[in-house]
Amino acid sequence: MADSPARPFTGSHDLSVSTELARFMGGSWADTPLPPGSRVAAHSVTPARRARLSARFPGERLVIPAGELRIRSNDCDHRFRPYSAYAWLTGLTGEDQPGHVLVMEPYGPRGHEAVLHIRPRSPRGPGSGDEFYRDRRYGEFWVGRRPDLAEAERLTGIRCVHLDEASPPPPGREPSTDRELAATLAELRLVKDAWEVDQLQLAVDHTATGFEDVVRALPQALAHPRGERWIEGVFGLRARAEGNGTGYETIAASGAHACVLHWIRNDGPLDRDELLLLDAGVETDTLYTADITRTLPLSGRFSPVQRQVYELVLAAQEAGIAALRPGARFRDFHLACMRVIAEGLADWGVLKDAEGDLHRRYTLCGSGHMLGLDVHDCAQARAETYLDGVLAEGQVLTVEPGLYLQPDDLTLPAGLRGIGVRIEDDLVVTAEGARLLSGALPRTVGGIEEWMGSLLDASL
Repeated sequence: MADSPARPFTGSHDLSVSTELARFMGGSWADTPLPPGSRVAAHSVTPARRARLSARFPGERLVIPAGELRIRSNDCDHRFRPYSAYAWLTGLTGEDQPGHVLVMEPYGPRGHEAVLHIRPRSPRGPGSGDEFYRDRRYGEFWVGRRPDLAEAERLTGIRCVHLDEASPPPPGREPSTDRELAATLAELRLVKDAWEVDQLQLAVDHTATGFEDVVRALPQALAHPRGERWIEGVFGLRARAEGNGTGYETIAASGAHACVLHWIRNDGPLDRDELLLLDAGVETDTLYTADITRTLPLSGRFSPVQRQVYELVLAAQEAGIAALRPGARFRDFHLACMRVIAEGLADWGVLKDAEGDLHRRYTLCGSGHMLGLDVHDCAQARAETYLDGVLAEGQVLTVEPGLYLQPDDLTLPAGLRGIGVRIEDDLVVTAEGARLLSGALPRTVGGIEEWMGSLLDASL
């Protein structure tokens, strides 16, 4: 006897279905193709990626899940984003991937066959069940069409099998419980190929447009009692219109809020006499994200003290960028940034001298990180390959020194308190040094003032 269809995921307020309605819903449906444009953008590069992983674990079964839906509130789930290593290996990046699993099945002395365990398109017809019109999580009429098995194989070039409760994927090494596998999946992604760099450049370009949108919207944001939220919303519109959304929660921090490293409450007003620290990035449909920060004078012009702080951070960033090259230690650009910051603080009289690490009271964190499918990319990589490693051509990273002069810090002159400045750009390491991906956005005081002025004039 065939297994009965799984019970659909329904809500407490859903209406029951009569026998007559179930029969009526079970027939007379035309076949529909996948929507135009359905494809896997990374189809040509994923086989080589899987081959590199296979070579690291000969004879072992590897299980890489896409992840599961997570409840946000009662029966409402968070928007789904696949696990980055799963996306990197399969090219599948959509919201239709929850529960899916890539299994690397060993065969022969060293090789693997990739097998995707997926939930195919909801079946229709007599006796096929009511998932397609009743299931709130997976039903086609609720969340959209999924590929069937044959379509998924054509899209990915990977053998696909049905994922259901009766035949779960076989056990094997999983990154959630296997630190070596998790580290390897991260380390394989440290160096980006040309296709990935193009995706990151696309993310950066859309982000630059989002920053322009924000500047044009400053008059409305300044008039709103929660102007930070207005800024967040304006950037979020661009991110959703051009890509998958934001790559991380937008930081729209005005005034002293800029001294909070990850200020994502974004519930404050804007003051024309203060600065806005905007840290935001568009994530492409292929899930590569930009990560850019600009600190902008809300009046359109830096005050003398704002300029003083800003230009010290900019000098630190320039020193950090100059330290990027293949073979340099990952830590070198941070040390270069901090040397400039410490010397500047000593020149101001905030520190007695530039020695030691007392400058960290005002800088708080590191000066950059790897960038890619995750905003803090390859975070599971071992220290010897990342934090204590050396840079290689093709790596993409941020350089983002900052000064966070807390409003209640009595070691500071009153005029400096409550000012937060961060300047963050995205760069790819090249044979000669590093190329600035985010150079379309100005960084100098004069450049920012001119840029803001032209955008604000055009918006009036």
